[in-house]
Amino acid sequence: MPKQYSVRKIRKSDLDRILQIEHASFGKDAYDRNLFAEFLHKCGDLFLVAQRGSGVCGYIVTCIVGRTGHAELVSVAVDPEERGKGAASVLMESTIRRLRRRGVERLSLMVRVKNRKALAFYAKYDFRKVRVVRGYYDGKADAWLMAKSLGARAD
Repeated sequence: MPKQYSVRKIRKSDLDRILQIEHASFGKDAYDRNLFAEFLHKCGDLFLVAQRGSGVCGYIVTCIVGRTGHAELVSVAVDPEERGKGAASVLMESTIRRLRRRGVERLSLMVRVKNRKALAFYAKYDFRKVRVVRGYYDGKADAWLMAKSLGARAD
């Protein structure tokens, strides 16, 4: 089967497309341009995009937390037209490989308690539910804190 998606680090020129995907995915809860610019600066080499051909169709943002051996998956989204075709999986697998190469031992994330598709996706990658964080989203919706052990091995 031909390689459907390629993964690369984000470029500043990708920000408009990232914002389109973000708004299509999260609506009123979408992050703004300033926050993505901050992620580009703070998490640059772990802010990745998936592309098919020359078009960006998804992204993942992960930041290493200090020198703790821990990273946080901040956001992942795929263009609605591309969902279910493997873009999110390619992004997740690339992120996990990159984190392991850096010696990161734990990856965590927050996900809405009611987001069944996301919960199933993360479970596929052996993320475990740690605890519920009440009112995480705008003081209203609860979230699961989920985590995955990466170990120190390099793939």
